[in-house]
Amino acid sequence: MKKVLVAVGVLIVLIIGALIALPALIPADRIQSEVVAGVKSATGRDLSIQGKVSVSVFPSLSVQVGNVALANPPGFTTKDLIRLGAVDVRLKLMPLLGGKVEVDSFVLVDPVITLETDRQGKGNWVFDTPPGDKPAAAKPADKASDKPAAAPSGPSDIRLGDVRITGGKLTQIDGKTGAKQEVSDINLQVALKSLSEPLSAKGSLVWNAKKIELTLGVVSLKALMDGQSSALDIAVASEPVKLGLKGNAKGGAAPGVDGTLDLNVPSIRNLAAWAGSPITMAGNGLGPLAISGKLAAAPGQIAFTQASIAIDAIKAKGDVTVNTSGSRPNIKGRLDVDMLDVNPYLPPEGASPKGGDGKAAAGGGGAQPAKAQQGWSDDPIDASGLKAADLDFSLTCAGILVKKIKVGKSALRLVIKDGRLAADLSELALYQGAGKGRVALDGSQPGVGLDAAFQLKGLQAEPFLTDAADTDRLSGTGNFDVAVTGQGKTQRQIVSSLNGKGALTFLNGAIKGINLAAMARNVATAFTGGSASAEKTDFAELGGTFTIVKGILTNNDLALKSPLLRVEGKGTVDLPQRSVNYRIDPKVVASLEGQGGGNAAGIVVPILVTGPWDNLSYRPDLEALLKQNAQNVGKAVESLIPGTGGGKAPAEGLNPLKLFGR
Repeated sequence: MKKVLVAVGVLIVLIIGALIALPALIPADRIQSEVVAGVKSATGRDLSIQGKVSVSVFPSLSVQVGNVALANPPGFTTKDLIRLGAVDVRLKLMPLLGGKVEVDSFVLVDPVITLETDRQGKGNWVFDTPPGDKPAAAKPADKASDKPAAAPSGPSDIRLGDVRITGGKLTQIDGKTGAKQEVSDINLQVALKSLSEPLSAKGSLVWNAKKIELTLGVVSLKALMDGQSSALDIAVASEPVKLGLKGNAKGGAAPGVDGTLDLNVPSIRNLAAWAGSPITMAGNGLGPLAISGKLAAAPGQIAFTQASIAIDAIKAKGDVTVNTSGSRPNIKGRLDVDMLDVNPYLPPEGASPKGGDGKAAAGGGGAQPAKAQQGWSDDPIDASGLKAADLDFSLTCAGILVKKIKVGKSALRLVIKDGRLAADLSELALYQGAGKGRVALDGSQPGVGLDAAFQLKGLQAEPFLTDAADTDRLSGTGNFDVAVTGQGKTQRQIVSSLNGKGALTFLNGAIKGINLAAMARNVATAFTGGSASAEKTDFAELGGTFTIVKGILTNNDLALKSPLLRVEGKGTVDLPQRSVNYRIDPKVVASLEGQGGGNAAGIVVPILVTGPWDNLSYRPDLEALLKQNAQNVGKAVESLIPGTGGGKAPAEGLNPLKLFGR
């Protein structure tokens, strides 16, 4: 027995001695040359080791190398893909022989990584197969069998000692544009006592002059490796943004993560500027942003539910699910907004629109605004966005405020499927009125197809126009019903193809600032001035119907009904040419026979409305007036002018020219 113990002791001494002597038997220069040759063979790249190489086996398997660089191939602006100031790797030998990995030290000092694409878009991280290296042909024994593959064997446990990265730097260069992004001062430290104990990682980096701190915590790596779940905690913190996720992670064949996500941004504008995309949108909105909710991510699907969103003063709740397992993403969700005030995102009152040269667009008698000059666009409409994803999204708002316009409770559902969009406005409350509508766009074929309809009943015109256009010229209860279709590859083609019909009416209202009856009595002064502040034309009904055929809107039955006044109108609006050709016939009646007194004697004063719709002209049709009403002038004057002697006017009163001051 004593001899056996002596023999074992001698064997152990010999093994230890061999381990100590092994690095001396194999020179470091030889190890270095073998490594360089192996890297060249595997990647086709040159590996340079300019620092000292130190290798030892006992008491730990360790390698220390200084100044290591992996070169880029020709065609790139930088010399190296990776450069390491120093590498220190030390593994405990005895645990390794027992199937356990215990890392005494894994330190990367001053690693510099440069990711670059050339002018053709190829990345320097893509390794070409060295010449002569071809994949070996599959042998019969290599073919898959019916037997399940054995699970790869690996270490039973891992322990991490001093594992860290110090002073790292990552640079990304776009060879086509020359754009460059740089992350510096990368520091990371990892701690893991065993696979069944918590893993913690903590680090920081600097990007765009802002420090970002990162933390990661996993309760059990072993659970993840076994395809089970483990608690997870991730945090990203910097001045422009803070992000946190607390929940669980799952490993195995179907990895995933779920938990509570919190995002806080002190200023969206500052965040965008820091990210290199400053927001130039007018207004003072896009300040603080806060989002929280439940995140569940798995292969092919991401869901964000029970979400609470706050942007400036806007508060909302909702859910969204994105499925990427199909041929294109499928998005479903909803968003319920308390009150949507868009004023903080609009230009301030009185701001002049800017032209292409930055100067305010000319108006009045000068050059026409840019929109009128340009007309409808002939550029092809790109509807490819309708095919990028399928969408089913519902939006509700308790109220919307746009400048002074107040919209009540509204509900919209937006569906995109196979390149076709349908937007259904199922509810719209607008100044005591209720409306609904639908807009459908078909982008599945070349061009875009349009099918739209809208109905609104009970709108109070005066408060709406006061808030919308700062005018109270029209009062009454408005009802609208419009339906239109079109098809084309450009804006102009769509407008030129429009077909449809509609109707609009205003009940029990007035047109303020104009007295059509007085205009008929004295056409000469009606168009030359005078105070209109107290003038108005009351009506019981104002409205008509219209049709649209190939972009031409035609109305033949405009009618205004008032006790002593009838107004009829007809004409066309050329939508492709953006012009109007319309005739209004106001008629002063000589009796109070009710709103339907169409046969009352009176005088018709035609008014012509013509020209481009951004610069309309209004003028009386004097020639038509003389031709159509010469026989009725005397009778009308007797009824309308006091002191004519029981309907008998002086001889000069029968002269139509006297009505116009001639």
